[in-house]
Amino acid sequence: MARGNLSVHPDGLDPDSVDRPVFSATIRPHQSLSRLGFRIVMTGCCLVSLTVSIWCWRMGFWPVAGFFGLDMLAIYAALKVSFRRGRSFEEVMISQIEVFLARVSHRGERREWRFNPLWTKLTQVEDEEYGLQRLTLVSRREHVAVARDASPEERARVAQGLRTALAQVKKGY
Repeated sequence: MARGNLSVHPDGLDPDSVDRPVFSATIRPHQSLSRLGFRIVMTGCCLVSLTVSIWCWRMGFWPVAGFFGLDMLAIYAALKVSFRRGRSFEEVMISQIEVFLARVSHRGERREWRFNPLWTKLTQVEDEEYGLQRLTLVSRREHVAVARDASPEERARVAQGLRTALAQVKKGY
C-alpha cells in the first residue's frame, strides 16, 4: 500500500508545475509613431505641401503641385507599411520541459521552435557603441534569433530574463 502524498513527484517536483512557465515574454517591434502622431505628421506634411504647391502654381510652376502630391502619397504608403509590420510579434516561453519560441509575421504566418532547456544556450553579439545587436537561442545545430525587431535595450532585458530562466531550469535538474 502506498503512503504519503501521492500527488508529489518522488524527486520533489510538483507535477502541476512542470508545464508552468518559468519565463514568458511577448516581444513586439518598436513603434516610434503612434496613431495620433501619424495623423499629426500627415496633416503637417499635407499643409506644407499644399502651401508650397499653391505658391508654385501661382508662380507658373504648375507641375510641382503634382510631384508634391506624389510625395504625400509615398509618405502615406511608407508609414502604413511600417504600421502593418508593427503587428508582428514573438512569443518566448521557458518551462521545466521546453523552450518555446513562436514568431508571427504581420501577415499572420506563424513559425514555431521547441527546444530542450537542458541543451539550449543563449549567445549574444554585443557592440560597445550600440549595445546588444543579436540574441540567439542555440540548441544542438539549430540557431534561432530572438527579439530581432527589439531595440538593443529591450533585447538586453530579454537576454537577462532568458539567461536567468535557463539557469533556473538547469539548476532544477
